[in-house]
Amino acid sequence: MLRSRYAILILLVSTFCWTLKINAQALPAACQTDLYLPLLKNKTVALVVNNTSLIKNTHLVDSLLKLGVKVRCIFAPEHGFRGNASAGTLVSSGKDEKTGVKIVSLYGTHKKPTHEDLKDIDIVIFDIQDVGVRFYTYISTMHYVMESCAEERIRFMVLDRPNPNGHYIDGPILDSNYRSFIGMHPIPIVHGCTVGEIAQMINGEGWLNKSMKCELSVIKCKNYTHNTEYILPVRPSPNLQTQSSIYLYPSLGLFEGTMTSMGQGTDKPYQCFGSPALDWGNLAFTPASIPGISEKPKSMGIPCVGFDLTWYGLNKARKEHEINLNWLILSYELSKNKSLYFSDFFDKLAGTVKLKEEIIAGKSAEEIKLGWQPGLDNYFKMRKKYLLYP
Repeated sequence: MLRSRYAILILLVSTFCWTLKINAQALPAACQTDLYLPLLKNKTVALVVNNTSLIKNTHLVDSLLKLGVKVRCIFAPEHGFRGNASAGTLVSSGKDEKTGVKIVSLYGTHKKPTHEDLKDIDIVIFDIQDVGVRFYTYISTMHYVMESCAEERIRFMVLDRPNPNGHYIDGPILDSNYRSFIGMHPIPIVHGCTVGEIAQMINGEGWLNKSMKCELSVIKCKNYTHNTEYILPVRPSPNLQTQSSIYLYPSLGLFEGTMTSMGQGTDKPYQCFGSPALDWGNLAFTPASIPGISEKPKSMGIPCVGFDLTWYGLNKARKEHEINLNWLILSYELSKNKSLYFSDFFDKLAGTVKLKEEIIAGKSAEEIKLGWQPGLDNYFKMRKKYLLYP
């Protein structure tokens, strides 16, 4: 009976995957159960997953349990296992109500699995949808899990997913003086890699503690190249709600370190920008607290004026192949209190103090980007060693 159920589930998953293949859609690795299930036989498994870890409409946790895989632990990143915690909100450990599997939060003060967390675990699987931006913290969580796996000599497997911003590379290379959880690696803001490629880079470049290497395997996506346009089937975090916001995120994410709102607490998060300090624009909004999405948004309850970029995000952002600095420069120039415009957090987002200094000095976007080029040239050469897709 168990064998027949197992076979039926495999057939259903394979049928879904084959349908996607016929339609030439990019196929996430999680869908290709035939490639990784044999590696999980008689293994005790821990999963680093969130709400994006889906095979069609079924969560990876539920799928693996039904297939008889021994899932011992779920590691939850920022925003939690179900993906409903606001940015920066403490994510608690506990048990998954649906399955009873133990959940260990990897956000807040407990970012790295301990020896006790990994006790009796044979393999850790990472399956989270990323958006290809350095300050999006899922790759930082992956780094710490890889490091723990290296220390405990546990195999680490990435079920790769397409990068919706994988078609270009842009931004300053992280200065190690500004290394933090929102930027742990000497890569540009838009790095042009899938999480599987980043994992290989972390291992290959010796970026883990003491240059350790973990036993790494990556299950690749199918029908994916770095030029593939991949429309995310589920939002990767509470405020990235549309494809427009995902394309705009590399540019608007920098506003998190300024006085300017990126639309959090409205119906257009990461699709607009504005502040009480601006006098003109094509959009007026008042950020409000939205439980599970934006608990305490910037300028909460204060009317803001700014610019709606939704159309730009949908129709132009992907074609531009670059971070748009003009919005940041304009916002700074229009600000009434320039001395308070940037916070210390901005330098961590940018990965350097130079971007802030150059904007304050009045440099144009073109002048600023010329300074990025030598670092980007070196990164391009290094990145080639770890590419899994054309």
